[in-house]
Amino acid sequence: MSDTIEKVKCLIIGSGPAGYTAAIYAARANMNPVLYQGTQPGGQLTTTNEVENWPGNPEGITGPQMMIGIEEQAKRFGTDVRDGWATKVDFSGDIHKVWINDTKEIHCETVIISTGATAKYLGLPSEQHYLNMGGGVSACAVCDGFFYRNQEVVIVGAGDSACEEAHYLSKLCKKVTMLVRSEKFRASKIMEQRVRNTENITILMNHDTVEVLGDGQVVTSVKALNKTTNEEIEIPATGFFVAIGHKPNTDIFKDYITLDETGYIVNIPGTSKTNVAGVFVGGDAADHVYRQAITAAGTGCMAALDAERYLAAKE
Repeated sequence: MSDTIEKVKCLIIGSGPAGYTAAIYAARANMNPVLYQGTQPGGQLTTTNEVENWPGNPEGITGPQMMIGIEEQAKRFGTDVRDGWATKVDFSGDIHKVWINDTKEIHCETVIISTGATAKYLGLPSEQHYLNMGGGVSACAVCDGFFYRNQEVVIVGAGDSACEEAHYLSKLCKKVTMLVRSEKFRASKIMEQRVRNTENITILMNHDTVEVLGDGQVVTSVKALNKTTNEEIEIPATGFFVAIGHKPNTDIFKDYITLDETGYIVNIPGTSKTNVAGVFVGGDAADHVYRQAITAAGTGCMAALDAERYLAAKE
């Protein structure tokens, strides 16, 4: 228990497009929002080199530049942006309690959860190298597929999302090689048939990724292992897409907030409201379908508006 308890009208947990957009709207509504940036200030976009589908930037913008701009806009309207992350919550009473870094206790009239989701990667050293270099590894075909037009790419995954992303890439790329780690898809039959019926998608069942190869800066090929024959093959590719799922960053809320079977927050349809009055959600923590910066920002706006109305109704 901290010695001093801080009282806050609106606490925003997380600093991606959802969190900062919520902050802009909450600040303009005189809700004096306090925003904690979390373990990855700026969210997943800080690892994205080029963002070409954010409205208002016809020449494109880098992910870090974009997030710095949105943060500055939130600060301009009075958002108190702080380092630190939420480590524990207690939403059992009328006062919403949140602990920051296990030490600071905050009592909140409203809470906006915008903790996002983390893409799952294979964990290969070479994969992480090119991911950090921004040179050909991605977990979002819709975000980055545009950069691989008329090129050859490899995608790993076996579920509906992997099939959807492979099909999306097939419209842009010359050739898509799909590596499925087991002997069967996890996807629905209709999604599996869609990729099987797409001429420029090659499906390699029962194949593991061994290494992402390149020149140190960009990807040039992918080494895969045929687990049936034990043969290693090298697949030419300039892009390596990982579609093995995301993990929502919602573990600390599970005792109070309704989550679905994979950990995403369940909101009341058409709103940002959770099952706890005064606690709202925006962005990828509740979205396993779209996962785009623009949709996250939109739901961040919804969360701030819902929080404002909640407070107004209590006056």
